[in-house]
Amino acid sequence: MHGYAAPDDAAFLLALPLVFAFQKGGGGVDASTAHSENTVIQTAFVTGATGFLGLNLIQLLAGQGWQVTALHRPSSDLTYLKRFPVKLAVGEIEDAASLDRAMPEGLDAVFHVAGDVSFWSGHRARQFRTNVEGTQNMVAAARRKGVRRFVHTSTIAVYGTPSTFDEASAHLGKSSPIGYLRSKALAEEEVQKAVAEGLDAVILNPANIVGPYDLSNWSRLFRLVAEDRLQGIPPGRAPFCHVSEVAKAHLTAFERGRTGENYILAGTEASHVEAFTVVGRLLRHAVPKKPVSAFVLALTGRMGELSSHLTHKEPDLTPEMAALLSCSISCRSDKAARELGYQAIPLQTMFEDCYRWMVAEGMIGK
Repeated sequence: MHGYAAPDDAAFLLALPLVFAFQKGGGGVDASTAHSENTVIQTAFVTGATGFLGLNLIQLLAGQGWQVTALHRPSSDLTYLKRFPVKLAVGEIEDAASLDRAMPEGLDAVFHVAGDVSFWSGHRARQFRTNVEGTQNMVAAARRKGVRRFVHTSTIAVYGTPSTFDEASAHLGKSSPIGYLRSKALAEEEVQKAVAEGLDAVILNPANIVGPYDLSNWSRLFRLVAEDRLQGIPPGRAPFCHVSEVAKAHLTAFERGRTGENYILAGTEASHVEAFTVVGRLLRHAVPKKPVSAFVLALTGRMGELSSHLTHKEPDLTPEMAALLSCSISCRSDKAARELGYQAIPLQTMFEDCYRWMVAEGMIGK
């Protein structure tokens, strides 16, 4: 998936300026000051505004009275974004000049949600431009424009694929052969460089996000099952998180996250068999009870990669995707729960909310 969406690939008007009290040493915005006056309007700039997480974040911000400027590409589908009272700004994070034109001065917050979450080797150069160079441009623009706080949407993928990890673990993704992992780890380095130079920034690391406004991530699973096109279930295990909780964590990271800190957003772990079974129950469709082997998945991914050299299109399954889906990963969200009030949501609830949204939008039948 390409464009301003979150992992995987996520708006703002000028408003009355508000002087927030930042906690010295730790950073953060005094939440009591931020919400004590009804006349105070907070301002934000959101990238990835037409994507899965971006739309959920904008819905939350708009519902709380923020004035939002939403960055989007000239070619973006604005169907869902236009449902919210936001200012639309055309630009691309890869284009520094367009960011200067689109980003207002003196914003309270920048939420950098945009990312290229492709797992195809044919998109690596594009992905590096978006994830790494795009983040370079974003932090530079935020510093020039006097942004009070920068919230960066990263991913647990920056930690690589160890069986267990937390925020203190090494960013093994930087040396990964998988382009998405490597590019997002390098993007985080750009944010940390900017923090060292004075930018007040917080980094969030979501796991597999599930919920409403999902147009091309886990919602694809519903369509595969509904259309009887599911050929097998991956053997791995992964952490999941509800998109509404991830969106809320962005807001609380702005309010009280510690400068330069990472916060893992996960909390609910399940095998892919368990996740697919939930989807099958919701759709009243049978799904396999056992996973395919990692070898078969890798072979299928390799065949998809070879076919892509002829079609010049990203295949449904790539070797990189097969490798990730075969991993068993575990991580905790204790730090985010303690400092940001983040909550883990049951897997059933996540997929139910995604399903109900898809039905309401006419994407699948009841």
